[in-house]
Amino acid sequence: MLLWLADWLSGWASAFGVFKYLTFRGILSVLTSLAITLMVGPVMIRLLVENQIGQAVRDDGPQSHLSKAGTPTMGGALILVGILASTLLWADLSNRYVWVVMLVTAAFGAIGWVDDYRKVIEKNPRGLPARWKYFWQSVAGLAAALYLYAGSITPAETQLIVPFLKSVAFPLGALYVPLAYFVIVGSSNAVNLTDGLDGLAIMPSVLIGAALAVIAYLAGNAEFAPYLHIPYIPGAGELVVFCGALTGAGLGFLWFNTYPAMVFMGDVGALALGAALGVIAVIVRHEIVFFIMSGVFVMETLSVVLQVASFKATGKRIFRMAPIHHHFELKGWPEPRVIVRFWIITVVLVLFGLATLKLR
Repeated sequence: MLLWLADWLSGWASAFGVFKYLTFRGILSVLTSLAITLMVGPVMIRLLVENQIGQAVRDDGPQSHLSKAGTPTMGGALILVGILASTLLWADLSNRYVWVVMLVTAAFGAIGWVDDYRKVIEKNPRGLPARWKYFWQSVAGLAAALYLYAGSITPAETQLIVPFLKSVAFPLGALYVPLAYFVIVGSSNAVNLTDGLDGLAIMPSVLIGAALAVIAYLAGNAEFAPYLHIPYIPGAGELVVFCGALTGAGLGFLWFNTYPAMVFMGDVGALALGAALGVIAVIVRHEIVFFIMSGVFVMETLSVVLQVASFKATGKRIFRMAPIHHHFELKGWPEPRVIVRFWIITVVLVLFGLATLKLR
């Protein structure tokens, strides 16, 4: 939105031409979303408290969590406000990728909001039934996958890129659609499963979002992409602005969500963040690298799958409690120790993922 204004003003004053630079707008996007989140946060938390929109805590989990009952939830709406507002202000709104990512984020956020509303406001412990949640996630995920596949122009946009191998790319054809679908929906649910401790899900999301900003910038650059032997995706660079907005809004939310949390993000934030990261990874054709960087989310998801499968098959549990962060809590790790160690793991995996850009 402001890019259009800057283009018009640059005809009067050349200084406004700086807004054409993607990196400059990316930085402004981070700062804008951070400022919005920090300003809106106290107001939103106060409204949540006044309306008694508090978190319900399972009584079969770690005893330390019982004190969190009543902490305001649905705070993920704060993240979405920061992301969408900043993106609308600084992104090139004629770019189709920007709209795909924004609409996917909003759609999954809406699904999460309905689930949270039913749990917190209507006091329905089931929230949105799992079959309906998965149905609407599937509708949004498939819609995005089909649109991206139908709108692809170059072969690189539908190839599966293998890290470390500079000349290996598998044409997916129609298989692009199910792959994109599983990445988007799977990522959304993985972040949701991880969101169980104060700040545990948001910081990895911020780190991965920042890394995807680097990848999007390189993939959208006609000089850097060939040099690094990664697919050149025209227009993908504009996602730097969205990734910047996600990074800034995530850091702003962490200000209130850090241990001990003043607010929880709820499904409205977790489902939206996961879907946003997934669709960006699909657009820039780095699904495998995204899988590596999202190791914490993958680990949390696998712990739940293994726990359920083991209990159904043998009647025994592998972990003391799933997702795995609760297992470590029940082993005696203080909550901050679990959180920070999972953050450290994510930093290492993100750096490793970025290193694959050069190791080809």
